[in-house]
Amino acid sequence: MAEDSEDKNPGTHPGISRRGFLSSVSAGAVVAVSLKDVPQAQAQEIHAAGKTMTIDLVVNGFKRKVLVEPRWSLVYVLREVLGLTGTKIGCERGECGACTVLIDGKPRYSCMTLAVEADGHEITTVEGLLEGGNLGPVQQAFAEEDAFQCGFCTPGQIMAVEGLLRSNPNPTLDQIRTGVSGNLCRCGVYQNIFRAAAKASELRRKKGGAQ
Repeated sequence: MAEDSEDKNPGTHPGISRRGFLSSVSAGAVVAVSLKDVPQAQAQEIHAAGKTMTIDLVVNGFKRKVLVEPRWSLVYVLREVLGLTGTKIGCERGECGACTVLIDGKPRYSCMTLAVEADGHEITTVEGLLEGGNLGPVQQAFAEEDAFQCGFCTPGQIMAVEGLLRSNPNPTLDQIRTGVSGNLCRCGVYQNIFRAAAKASELRRKKGGAQ
């Protein structure tokens, strides 16, 4: 059989010959047929927008059953579903830290965490640091050291410091800087934030240490 003219003159049709194209299509068809034979139990489940599911959260010490869409972020559920608006939405891409909460005691960006990922976990927001009607030690220290200006980043800063002090009750200045390095303050009051973290460490120790 004579070769196709396209095969004889590869420079005429750059990229791929007709024969190569037909071979690629045939290979794709084989893969498509093979995928039909994959058991449904082994296939990754894909949730369509609008489909809901129930998750169990422990938020600030209270057990909550929440109906969510799998695509919803944790910050969206906290603010729009549970009404805990202390957690702020900033960049929504894990860069500013305004949405920081604690998950099982560790700081985490709630804008980058799906609500379904938090299923069964303990979440603490800035509202959960209140002690009755009084400010918690970190909140009190921020107020005393004037560690805010516009205040938008403050809830996230407080939660970052809270998480740091739970793991390290008596941090050095360098450890404080590292602990809040994932939280941006556009007003630039970092020195006050560092002092507030040190003051919060002192207040927590006077009250009996880390929670």
